[in-house]
Amino acid sequence: MSNSGTGQKTTKPAPAAQYRSEIDGLRAIAVLSVVLYHFGIPGFGGGFVGVDIFFVISGFLIGGILWREYLETGSIWMLHFYVRRFRRLAPAFFVMALVVSGVAWLLLLPFEFREFGKTLIASTVYLSNVLFYRGAGYFDTGAEEKVLLHTWSLAVEEQFYIFLPIFILVLARFRWAIVTLLLVILFGSLAANLFITPKDQPAAFFLFPFRAWELLSGVLLAIAGQRFGLVWKGFAPLSFLGLAILVLSIFMIQPDDRFPGYFAIAPVIGTLLILANGRGENMVNQVLSSTAPVFVGLISYSLYLWHWPVFTLSTYLRGGYANIFEGLVWAALSVALAYLSWRYVELPVRRARNLPGSAVLVGAVAASAVLLGIGGYLYKNNGLENRFGPTVLPHIHASADFLQDWSRCQVPAKGPLMGLEICPIGPQGDPEILVWGDSHVRAFKEGLDAAAHEAGVPAMIIWRAGCPPLFDVRKVESFATPAQDLACSNANLQIKQAFNRIPSLRDIVLIGRWTYYTHGKGVGLDAENTIQVLPKEGALALNKPQEEVVAEAIEATVKELYQRFENVWIIRQPPEVPFYDSRLAAKEAAHAGWPLAAKPVTRDTVATSDALLRASVAEAPFSKLKSEGWIRWVDFWPQLCSRGECHALIGDLGLYFDNNHMTNSAALALRGAFAPIFARATAEAGQ
Repeated sequence: MSNSGTGQKTTKPAPAAQYRSEIDGLRAIAVLSVVLYHFGIPGFGGGFVGVDIFFVISGFLIGGILWREYLETGSIWMLHFYVRRFRRLAPAFFVMALVVSGVAWLLLLPFEFREFGKTLIASTVYLSNVLFYRGAGYFDTGAEEKVLLHTWSLAVEEQFYIFLPIFILVLARFRWAIVTLLLVILFGSLAANLFITPKDQPAAFFLFPFRAWELLSGVLLAIAGQRFGLVWKGFAPLSFLGLAILVLSIFMIQPDDRFPGYFAIAPVIGTLLILANGRGENMVNQVLSSTAPVFVGLISYSLYLWHWPVFTLSTYLRGGYANIFEGLVWAALSVALAYLSWRYVELPVRRARNLPGSAVLVGAVAASAVLLGIGGYLYKNNGLENRFGPTVLPHIHASADFLQDWSRCQVPAKGPLMGLEICPIGPQGDPEILVWGDSHVRAFKEGLDAAAHEAGVPAMIIWRAGCPPLFDVRKVESFATPAQDLACSNANLQIKQAFNRIPSLRDIVLIGRWTYYTHGKGVGLDAENTIQVLPKEGALALNKPQEEVVAEAIEATVKELYQRFENVWIIRQPPEVPFYDSRLAAKEAAHAGWPLAAKPVTRDTVATSDALLRASVAEAPFSKLKSEGWIRWVDFWPQLCSRGECHALIGDLGLYFDNNHMTNSAALALRGAFAPIFARATAEAGQ
């Protein structure tokens, strides 16, 4: 490699190590396991461990290069090292990022494109692992919507490339101190990983300090090889053992919150065993060194770069794959793009002997500036909403109209509501009204807040998603963890015990998705969500229909609340529009006419009779309580339903975020219906 243009060096880098074809075969195992896992091919449930294999290989190769240079020269030529890294990694990344940005411009909705801009910035400066740690986890349902999620591992490696050479350079005069401290850091990182995984799995998964041990295991193997003059032939059984460990890891490790933890040790050990015995004449190394695995290994970096955007953008457009074969077709497209990237981007730059190092650095800086500019422009301009026409925009606006201002919320450290999040609404002062409920409270929050301010009445809200505001019941929900189910019961018990200790309260408002609790499942697009509502003593519910359990709990809760409050208000649940979801409707409208676009499934209306049929069973206990004078009823169905249909859109105004939650705009538009709740003369407010 030519060093011209990189500045004057004081030491000469050591020659490169001999090429080992079986390492490319090992790369093939790593990248194919990741690709097949992501494209949903059965049998590769643990394919994500391919990243761990890559980490060990990277540590072994980079550690070997740096240690060899250190032994030869007594130092590290940093500029030369980073020029080689940029020459190897940057061109394919920049091309992928630019092409994917163009496709994302065509496909993604504004708020998604805005988030893409943010991840583009983070990926360019090798901090995407930190960004994704702060968001949802790698195994969460939303992961497949993050087009650049896969760059987290590249960020970890780049952070390693910064750490290792500087570490060696700082301690250059103390050779064995370097090895000793690397061992200490390795075991410290491993211990930290094992400790933090059960407590904060996303941190253990994404962040460099908890992944450093994997890279350092490869580094220390390379150092040991040079220290003891290993020829890497070892014993054939160890190669077979290493391969068996990798295969079992790929097939058996599960994508859940226990990884990395102890489970990551297996692929690391398997990779180390193969590397340590990679020059031996055995069947494992012969297979890994054969033509097909080596070819896949050669294009593995580009394949890793391209496969995830192909997967995320194709499933985004298609709404998921019809079958395994479709997944294989898209995976094949990833391979084709990877080959083109390797052949026409990676190789030309790497083989450009006359391309000076200064040009590589300037090119990397310029390309980074372009990507940063694109990302910043997308983020600042909210994802370029003007790309879409009037049939799309109402749904887009609705999909972005579900973020409320929670800046006044707090979690008391003492008092009757200690540990529960409470959110004041209306003017400052001791709360006179308590609004208690589930995520529908969140949906109505801005309208309730406006009504409270207009009436000049302080109030507060307490809400918990999927948690019915009822006493002496417990719930088991498909969409929640057991801990969340238990937290619902505990919070409701605490609220029950707290009322008499908050003397300023005079009225209470209950808000909930009562149809969900009564029927035990969602409807339409969320029909797969299920919930069991059981009496506090579960054995009593064995032969009792859920609608009866809920009805009894409603009546008991209301009558107990009436002993404490002047008025118990019930806000009628909005009519469910089963097949509406603002984001999905926006996607369908935006992709209308695309040849590969998914068939539309959303509908923004529902027959009023169907909505009433779904609601009638859930509202039966409230009708009884209302007729007997126990509750006050707030009903805004007349504003949402007309001419035999209930509407998710009225004109250009989106009323629904999904099939049962209202938008902020709808809540504000309906705030007049909330006015009687906050009137101080409630006795004259009427039913």
